[in-house]
Amino acid sequence: MDGRVHVWPIRVYFEDTDAGGVVFYANYLKFAERARTEILRRAGFDHRMLAETHGRQIVVKSCALDFVAPARLDDALEVRSQIAMIRGASFTIRQEVFRSEELLARADVRLACVDQRLRPKPLPAALRQALEPHKSHKAI
Repeated sequence: MDGRVHVWPIRVYFEDTDAGGVVFYANYLKFAERARTEILRRAGFDHRMLAETHGRQIVVKSCALDFVAPARLDDALEVRSQIAMIRGASFTIRQEVFRSEELLARADVRLACVDQRLRPKPLPAALRQALEPHKSHKAI
């Protein structure tokens, strides 16, 4: 984490691009997913541990994704993520993909905490505590 912002580096590989040599739109969702997984891991909660210890999973409830500029083969990118809101059984993350300081894409992702039967359940208190210090003071 860089202050309240989590920064995750990504390199664009050939497999990430379309026939025109630009990142295929759906791959931005993969980049964001990897960054979110690392946020949880850094907070001490990987997906396996959440399931085994707390009987919980974190799933995507909704996602709004805006494309600003294309990324291309071999670009060095950063996914910058900041927790925007934490509620009882969900939290929202603003994730932005940058090439240097150029914004390429922005996603607002709402994540839900569910049990093994996919029913909403409160975030484990320890996870909530671990995420709270990284919450933005600004609303998205």
